Amino acid sequence: MNVKHWALDRRLLTILLIVLVQMVGTSMVNPILPLYAQSEFDMTPDVITLLLTAFFTAQFIAGPFIGRWSDRHGRIPVLLISQLGTVIAFLMIGFAQSTAVLFIARVLDGVTGGNIIVAQAYVTDIMPENRRTQALGYVMAAFGLGFVVGPAVGGLLASQLGPSVPFLFAALAALVTVILTWFTLEETLSQSEQARNRESNQASLNPLQLLRNSPLMAVLAVSFVGRFAFGLLIATFALFAEKVIFASADFAAVSLGVGLMLMFVGVGQFFTQIVILPAALKRISDPLIVMLGAGSRALGMFIFALATEPTLGSLSMIFIAVGSGLLLPALQSLVTKTVPPALRGAILGVQQSVMSLGVIISTGVSGALFTLDPVVPNWIGGLLYLLSLAPALYLWQWVRGLRANKGKAWLAST
Repeated sequence: MNVKHWALDRRLLTILLIVLVQMVGTSMVNPILPLYAQSEFDMTPDVITLLLTAFFTAQFIAGPFIGRWSDRHGRIPVLLISQLGTVIAFLMIGFAQSTAVLFIARVLDGVTGGNIIVAQAYVTDIMPENRRTQALGYVMAAFGLGFVVGPAVGGLLASQLGPSVPFLFAALAALVTVILTWFTLEETLSQSEQARNRESNQASLNPLQLLRNSPLMAVLAVSFVGRFAFGLLIATFALFAEKVIFASADFAAVSLGVGLMLMFVGVGQFFTQIVILPAALKRISDPLIVMLGAGSRALGMFIFALATEPTLGSLSMIFIAVGSGLLLPALQSLVTKTVPPALRGAILGVQQSVMSLGVIISTGVSGALFTLDPVVPNWIGGLLYLLSLAPALYLWQWVRGLRANKGKAWLAST
């Protein structure tokens, strides 16, 4: 597809708006969920982190199926179903009367949490390959802008109106995305394309073929290690803030402080997508951008481990945000180049599942690591980001070979 003025494509702008509204709602509640579980349900840190584990376990199982269904049956129906699941899950948390309901809601949100996967597949459908990283970067910019607004609003709502209120507002935001999708988005896959994807010999996820696809394995290795490290951070972030950065503060002050700190993540991601990533794409390849992103995240994790007050903690969030803004769009663009076009949605689902597996494991152990010492998860996370530079270096060599051979990426990888 040749899109001359791709940055102004109406469909891209619409999907960005949907992602923005979704992330405003999600970022309202995720930072305060551990505090909500602790204050309202008297849950301990090791049980609280299992809420994240439950979500990502469900997402790990469902991810490839969600992406594959969108390849075979269209992006819009799958997107609507996943968005409705998020609405129901947030309502369940807001009205929960027991820890069991919290866990059921997190599993539901994980199973139907393919809305971002499908949104990314939608973007890869409408963007030419040479513009894909930047377009996915704009998706991350919408993520970042959502994090500018969401955490602060969620913290303010929790501190002023009660800990359950942000979840109800988040459900409303998710419902808005359903309405936007239904009335404004058009399907990118025609009926004939969907039928071809169902019948094509290439349109299957053969595990042995995937394992023999070395570039794909390198992308998934970086995705897994990076997400494992990030899982250590997100599982213990609010608890670390309460115990170390905002020591002795009450629930309202900690909720507001956590929300404001995470605003720096949103600002950093948005600035990265609008300014840093476009400049980087003019000069260096996707694998080098991945390496820069991993290095920035490592530095941010190390700074956070040393933080004992809000200023240094906020500085660490900026480095983590810049790293995220560089790392994720480049990885998503690279993974779509390692398989045939008929598998774009499916392979994005596989990547999401691999990242979910990293978070499942890291959130499962993060509570014990935090109990051992609150700074341990952050130091381990920083070291893991440094380790992810090795497979990123292999991807750099692979992309250089592709440019020399001038062949299709997915053909050269098999």
